[in-house]
Amino acid sequence: MTLGYSPQKNDPVTDLIKRLQLNEQSSEPYYLQLKRQLHAMIEGGVLESGVNLPSERTLAEAMRVSRTTVKRCYDELRSNCLLSTHGRGGTVVQAPPRANSATGRLKGLTEEMREQGKTSSTRVLHCEVVSERTIACLFKRPSVAPLLRLVRVRMADGVPVTREVAWYDLTAAPALEDWDTLGSVYAFLQDHCGIALVRAAQSIEAVMSTPEESEVFGFEQPSPCLLLKRHTYSAANQLIEYVEGTFRGDSYVYKVNLGPLPPAPVLIK
Repeated sequence: MTLGYSPQKNDPVTDLIKRLQLNEQSSEPYYLQLKRQLHAMIEGGVLESGVNLPSERTLAEAMRVSRTTVKRCYDELRSNCLLSTHGRGGTVVQAPPRANSATGRLKGLTEEMREQGKTSSTRVLHCEVVSERTIACLFKRPSVAPLLRLVRVRMADGVPVTREVAWYDLTAAPALEDWDTLGSVYAFLQDHCGIALVRAAQSIEAVMSTPEESEVFGFEQPSPCLLLKRHTYSAANQLIEYVEGTFRGDSYVYKVNLGPLPPAPVLIK
């Protein structure tokens, strides 16, 4: 599509508009084409937090579409917490903080955020002692064994990154029932229960957000997320924690360090 915007040399607005392409032959509405491309740029780090986007009028003229089309695109990105509007400051990218997970060492989200220079915070939704047959089986406890169920929203720089549901074996760590939910649960387990968590088995799968998760993340409809399930063990190889954490799909990066392949076996004839 031919641009209707007069390009300026070294102008970041011009650079952005050059990246945007609208397909007139596609059945996909223009606002969705723009939204998809801008979303990919934000998620891929091409557009970083704090970057100003063109005004609705400027982008509409440049792409030869109606201002309503651009407004609808921006509104949907705002509803997904990817853009914010600051009065005269215009429309600003608000990329979600990313939780980077790498194999090799057990660490919590607080430590991961600190390593990235971000401030982590937590909002506790529920903290209660329960009995759940299925979860008790994971801990190899009777169906009526007491468990601490903790539901939290974990945030980075004030932006929700994950909704986390965790269960803890109170038979192994009875003092945890008196935890005030402040600070690190791992630190409390070590300092007050004498239990150091040393290893974990973790799986990752793609899911769609539940209504509860959509509300936390500000989604207007179910959206792709990553579900992390983690079994965390003590030095005595006892399962202490089971966690199901749902991360919004654009806020989690999983990194794996891969070494060289082992040498191929030599066949002796």
